[in-house]
Amino acid sequence: MQAEIIAVGTEILLGQITNTNSTHIAQGLAELGIDSYYQTVVGDNPARLTAAIAIAAKRNDLVILAGGLGPTKDDLTKQTLAAYLGVPLVEDDPAMQVIEQRFAQTGKVMTTNNRLQALYPQGAQPLTNHNGLAVGAFYQNPDTADFVLLPGPPREMKKMFDTEAKPRLQQAYGQQAQIYSRVLRFFGIGESQLVTELQDLIATQQAVTIAPYAKTNEVTLRLSAQAATQADATAALDAVEAQIKTQVGDYFYGYGDDNSLAQVVIETMIARQLSLTAVESLTAGLFQSTIGSIPGVSAIFPGGLVTYANTAKHQLAGVPQATIDQAGVVSEATAMAMAVGGRAQLNTAVALSFTGVAGPDELEGQPAGTVWIGLAYRDQPTIAKQYHFAGDRQKIRERSVMAGLDLLRRTLAADQGTKK
Repeated sequence: MQAEIIAVGTEILLGQITNTNSTHIAQGLAELGIDSYYQTVVGDNPARLTAAIAIAAKRNDLVILAGGLGPTKDDLTKQTLAAYLGVPLVEDDPAMQVIEQRFAQTGKVMTTNNRLQALYPQGAQPLTNHNGLAVGAFYQNPDTADFVLLPGPPREMKKMFDTEAKPRLQQAYGQQAQIYSRVLRFFGIGESQLVTELQDLIATQQAVTIAPYAKTNEVTLRLSAQAATQADATAALDAVEAQIKTQVGDYFYGYGDDNSLAQVVIETMIARQLSLTAVESLTAGLFQSTIGSIPGVSAIFPGGLVTYANTAKHQLAGVPQATIDQAGVVSEATAMAMAVGGRAQLNTAVALSFTGVAGPDELEGQPAGTVWIGLAYRDQPTIAKQYHFAGDRQKIRERSVMAGLDLLRRTLAADQGTKK
């Protein structure tokens, strides 16, 4: 079963509004197991809309049109579809009663064009509009594709699609094999490298499709399986996920669209009751701001230090002046001393430190993007790692925060214990 979504509206083509309707419809179709391989946007023009309908009807079993059901002169979707089908428009009595009552209540004069909102193609099932006045329709056609007409305003469209159209589609077509998806999230590997590492797996994918997406500072893989039951899909997804982790599992950190590296790390630390602080130089509090957005972080984060100047590193974090003078600010020794000092000052189990060159100029002979991140973790030896990031000041600072979270994630993964 294959469907196409046609969003109608010149304002969409002009970029004046965002087309959220097609996204919602596509998600609903996936829940019904109906494939949607095409999405079209067409303006309020009868000739171009007719052409779009004809193309969609030829290559699909179902065509869903959203928009253009209102009373204005540019709302011509139902008239255009009726002409394409060769049927007249008829009036839905309950919808007309609602329209008349609405005008009676407001005391406004109902003009002739308002009656258009109660019309639908003859032979279709009318779809009630619970949040507006324009009636929708579901037209089943034995000779060509079936059609669904939906209003354009998202508040009206979503309610009508969910409560009126979807039940009728399920009743008409039965429960198709559904598409089940799983999102895997990775940090520390670029999209091109990830695709290269998984090239053979992607090229031979059959039961499960693998789609990579580059995000800000990370990459996700969306695994999708079409199956009759969730259990069948889960088995297929599990098998492919296991293969992926065998090849690139070192970079994997979590699941889901609504997730982040910060969320995974902080939730792990909360579960293990591991308190955390940070001493930041080049990131200037960005790490603490990032973890501060995670609900529940106060349970393990008492606070931290921003030590931008050398004097602040010495006075607040207790970094020996001799370390700064001899090794420099952008150094392994200073990063380690900052982490040790921060942990002692805040009495936490864990401390991260960030020092380096955000740019655009060099510092201590080190180019922009040179970063040291220190980690004082429980009773383990304090460490510091050097990184080299590209980009402007903000990009280097953001990348530093992500690298610090990843360093902490890896350390947590290696240490499965709880707070001592």
